[in-house]
Amino acid sequence: MKQIKKGKIGRWRWLVWALAGVVVFSCLSVCWVFYRYAVKPMAHTSFMVYVDKNMSESDLYVSLEQGVQAGELSRLKRLMRLKGYDPAKKPGAYRVDSTMSVYDVYKMLSAGWQTPVKFTFNNIRTVEQFAQRAAEQLMFTSQELMYVLSDTARLSAWGVTRETLPALFIPDTYEFYWTVSPERFVDRMKKEYDRFWNESRQKKAAEISLTPVEVATLASIVEEETNDPDELSIVAGLYLNRLKRGILLQADPTVRFAVGDFEMRRVLLSHLQIDSPYNTYRYAGLPPGPIRIPSKRGIDAVLNYTHHNYLYMCAKEDFSGKHNFARTLAEHNRNASRYQAALSARKIFK
Repeated sequence: MKQIKKGKIGRWRWLVWALAGVVVFSCLSVCWVFYRYAVKPMAHTSFMVYVDKNMSESDLYVSLEQGVQAGELSRLKRLMRLKGYDPAKKPGAYRVDSTMSVYDVYKMLSAGWQTPVKFTFNNIRTVEQFAQRAAEQLMFTSQELMYVLSDTARLSAWGVTRETLPALFIPDTYEFYWTVSPERFVDRMKKEYDRFWNESRQKKAAEISLTPVEVATLASIVEEETNDPDELSIVAGLYLNRLKRGILLQADPTVRFAVGDFEMRRVLLSHLQIDSPYNTYRYAGLPPGPIRIPSKRGIDAVLNYTHHNYLYMCAKEDFSGKHNFARTLAEHNRNASRYQAALSARKIFK
C-alpha cells in the first residue's frame, strides 16, 4: 500500500516538474520573442526611409536594407505580413533610429508617424527651377507644383501675377512633411512671405516709396549685378538714386533676362534694342517683376541701402566681381572703356 502511494506521489511530482518546465520554457520563449521584436535594436545606424504612395513591400524592404540587420529585417517582414501592412496606405518620410526595435519600426510605419524633412532653397532664378528644387526634396512632382502655381484664381486672391510670382518665395530652410500636397506647400510659402514682410520691413519699403514686390524686383536686379555682399547695399542705393531722378535703370541683368541668356558675358548694342518690358534700357522704372528669386540678404540690402550720390556702375577691369562706381557720366565712360578693353583683350565678344 505504501509503495502504491509512493508511486503516485512520484508521478505527481514528475508531472509538476514537467509542467513547471513547460511554463518556464514558455516564459523564456515569450521573453525571447519580446526581446527580439520589442527590445533589441534592429538597425545598426540611424537613417531615413521614404515610402512612396506607389511603393510595394519589396521596394520598402530594399530601402530598409541600407541600415537594418538581415535577421531583424526578416522579423520585420514576418510581423508586417502577419499584420497585413500595406506601404501605400501610409506614405511618408520616416527616420529609423538605431535604438528602435522591430515593433517600433512597424508601429511607426503602420501608424504614419512621419519625420519632418527640411526643404532648403536659395540661388534660384526661375519659378520652374524652384518647382524642380521642391520636387527633389518633397514627394510631389514639379509638374504638380507648377499646375498649382498656374492657378490664376489662387494667385489673384493674393494679389500675385505670373510676373510677380518669384517674389512670393523667400529663400530659407523650412520643415515640411514629405507628403505635403502642392496646395498646402504653396499656402505655406505665402504664410512665410507674410511673416517675412513684417511691419518693420513694410515701413522701410514705404519710406522708399516701393511695395514689397517692387523691393523684391529691385533686389533681384541688385543680386544679379554683384556677387560681393559688401556691394549689395551700394548697388541698391545707386538704382534708388536713378529711380528718384527718373533716370532709366539701364541694368544689364534685365537685358540678359529679356534675351533669356544669363550666361552672356558681353551685352551688345543689338541686345539693348530688344523690345521687352524687362529691358530697362528702353523702359523706365522697374520691370514687371523679379528677374530671379531674391534672397533675404538682397531684399534687406534694398531696405537698408547705402546713401550716396552714385548714378553709374561698371564691372572692374580686373574681373574681380567688384565694380567701379561713378557720380558722373564722364567718369563712368572712362570706367566702361577700361572694362570693354579688358573684355576685348580676353577675346570675350559675347
